[in-house]
Order: sequence, then C-alpha cells, then structure tokens
Amino acid sequence: MPTKEERRAELTAVYRQARSCTRCPELASTRTQVVFGSGNADADLMFVGEAPGAREDEQGIPFVGAAGKLLGELLAEVGLTREDVFVVNVLKCRPPGNRDPLPAEIENCSDYLMRQVELIEPRVICTLGNFATKLLRAEPTGISRLHGQAEIRVIGERAVRLYPLFHPAAALYTRSLLDTLRADFARLPGLLELALPEQPRPVEPEPAVPEPAIAAVPEPQPVSEPQPPPEGPNERQLGLF
Repeated sequence: MPTKEERRAELTAVYRQARSCTRCPELASTRTQVVFGSGNADADLMFVGEAPGAREDEQGIPFVGAAGKLLGELLAEVGLTREDVFVVNVLKCRPPGNRDPLPAEIENCSDYLMRQVELIEPRVICTLGNFATKLLRAEPTGISRLHGQAEIRVIGERAVRLYPLFHPAAALYTRSLLDTLRADFARLPGLLELALPEQPRPVEPEPAVPEPAIAAVPEPQPVSEPQPPPEGPNERQLGLF
C-alpha cells in the first residue's frame, strides 16, 4: 500500500500531466487553464461534476460560481466544508460555450478521473448530474431515476459507495429539485459512517509455465547397412499451427 506522501506525490504528477494535456485539440486550444480539482486530497467524500464553466476556466478551480456557492451551503447544512471533500469534474477543460461534453472528450479525460479516485481513496463518491452518473455507473440510466440511491460500485480498482445527486446548477432554477437535493444531502453523514466496502482483490499475474525440456538427441549409432530415411514430422508436430 502506498503511503500518504507517495499518493500525494503521484497525484501531483497526474496533475502536471493533465495541465499540459492536448488529447482534445478543441478544448486544449480554447481553454484558459486545466481545472484538475480541489479540496482535501485524502477526503472520504468526492464530488464529480460535469465540466468547468467560464469562472472555473478563469480560476482553475471547480465549482466557484453560483452552483459552487450552493454546493458550499449544502455541505454546511450537513456539517462539512469544501476543505473536507474533494471536488472534480468529468472534463478538466471547459467546452466552448459551455456545451455538453462530447463522448470522445469524456473518454479522453476519464483516466485522469480514475487516477484521482485511486489516489485520493474516497469512501463515497457523489455524482452530480447525468454525465458523471452515466460515466461512473457505465450505463445510461438518468439521474431522475437514480438520485438519492446509494450503491456499491467498483470505480477503476476501488470499491466505493456511489451516490447520484442532481447537479446544483439544475437545482438553482427549479425549486423542487433544490428541495430534493437538500433531502438527498441529508443522508451523506450516515453514508460516511458506514464501513468501507470490501475491496476487490488485485489480479495476480499468471505464473510462468516452464517450457518442456528438450530431450537430448542420441548420438547416431553405426549401422552395417543403409537404412531408409524416416518419415519427416508434419506441420502440427513442428508447431506451425
């Protein structure tokens, strides 16, 4: 198991890699900066949003606009602060015009998120909205059917309690969603008190199979009379197929 210092160092290395990422040419050419994530790098609770907006792109920190303010208020209501959690997005770069992330962009960026989960080691991951929920559940069921329902999922190589929530940005415009989001947030302290799910066992490498020993070729024995040549081996015996 890596130490806390080793995990921090590796997370820093992943950040430096992401900061110069050009996997999505359009996003790389239009961003101001990469928005890697912020908060407590040893947090038990991680939030995964969709993508940076204009203010996030300017500051390099996720959830700093109105949605971020609401997120802070909801955390305070359950006795938490932004410094207690780690907040990231599916995409690390702002899509032009705040358009939806494209499937190829999500795929290009997903390994950064998986490495964050691996190195931060959260116990609970809250997916905010459809994009994060569908990515981490690896199936298309929408947030309206899943919100407030915790389940154990293996994310990368780590088993966590995945807890889908409505995105705070959506709740800003719909009062009923805000009430639902607040009620779902109220369950977070109880989820954090539960034991860590049993972790998947690491895959053991297959043991090497030794090659069979090659029998020594006996020395030819002298014969008194010429013998007919033996029939040669066929292709299967030679291992050609």
